[in-house]
Amino acid sequence: MSTDAAQLTVGGFEVEVVRKPIKNLHLGVYPPHGRVRVAAPLEMGDEAVRLAVVTRLAWIKRQQAKFAAQPRQSERRYVSGETHFFLGQRYRLNLIEGARSGQVRVRNSKTIDLHVRDDSDLDIRERVFLDWYRRELRARARPLMERWAAEYGIATPNWGIKRMKTKWGTCNIEARRVWLNLELIKKPPQCLEYVIVHELAHFFERNHTEQFVALLDRMLPNWRIVRDELNAEPLAHDDWST
Repeated sequence: MSTDAAQLTVGGFEVEVVRKPIKNLHLGVYPPHGRVRVAAPLEMGDEAVRLAVVTRLAWIKRQQAKFAAQPRQSERRYVSGETHFFLGQRYRLNLIEGARSGQVRVRNSKTIDLHVRDDSDLDIRERVFLDWYRRELRARARPLMERWAAEYGIATPNWGIKRMKTKWGTCNIEARRVWLNLELIKKPPQCLEYVIVHELAHFFERNHTEQFVALLDRMLPNWRIVRDELNAEPLAHDDWST
């Protein structure tokens, strides 16, 4: 659990610093805009943190440049002709009005049909589509969560789905709850499995320690390849709340 949090300015950008009861400093750069976050030992002062970040500035800037260069989806209007992603594939949306109730169907390998009532506005079309995304993700995540919990030798934790801007998943050890990012339904299926394996590993190692990495290596040897594939996927339009 975090015991202290602060913001430092290093190299012209803001760095989020969270102090925890850990031995080593951990630095991460996160999508979509290259946010920099440092987890530091409780006793480490600001100057020591600043120095550690400065020594990694070149790497930080390379990571931020990668995020800036990633393809990004435009704002969704849920009208015919838009591109939408599902399970790592690109589809053309076909809006069909006049339906008695909203529903979504994958017609073929290129087209997704969105059926709505005649009086449906943007909010309604979006809700119908996102509800479909949520159902699809839940149906695919449930057997994976149960399977991998069994592989780890633990009871299947409580888990849910929500929209998150900076994380593909989170794990609350005390509450024994895992959250999955709704955006995962857009990504290749192996990405969902990787995130589930990653989050369940936190029940054994709270932080991204060497032991945590070794656990992932044992459970899912190709996790680095899948992680890189996930982070290379198009980013969502980010004008939505968490």
